[in-house]
Amino acid sequence: MASSPEELKISVAEYRRLAAGEKPAPLLLRNALTAFVSGGAICLLGQAIQNSYIAFGFPPAEAANPTVVTVIFLASLLTGLGLFDRLAGFTGAGTAVPVTGFANSLTAASLEFKKEGLVLGVGAKIFSLAGSVLLFGVVTAFVVGLFSALF
Repeated sequence: MASSPEELKISVAEYRRLAAGEKPAPLLLRNALTAFVSGGAICLLGQAIQNSYIAFGFPPAEAANPTVVTVIFLASLLTGLGLFDRLAGFTGAGTAVPVTGFANSLTAASLEFKKEGLVLGVGAKIFSLAGSVLLFGVVTAFVVGLFSALF
């Protein structure tokens, strides 16, 4: 027996009450621990990479730059192979360590438009996210530098 549209109408408050009863409880402690451990593991990997560069003869102050490039490369490679999303699905916010999360965002944005070609697709879209980040980074650096010079 089909219901009429009038019988199916419920108030917003009634809908929220029904939806809240069906929503599973978040696993906050498990999610926080997983993010902490996985983020720490990524940072540990970064430190191991930096120590490797130091062992190859880089001065400690100069080993940071190739370390960041290597971590960005690894995150981009995992994104391109489709493994980063699986890893992020398991580890949650732990993979959002700034460098790896940013590399994933840029690579995923460029791969989404690879059908449009290397220049108009990948080349143009890889900077769609980076442009706003660079803009706000430069503006923030300018404002902080201005305040630092004035005070």
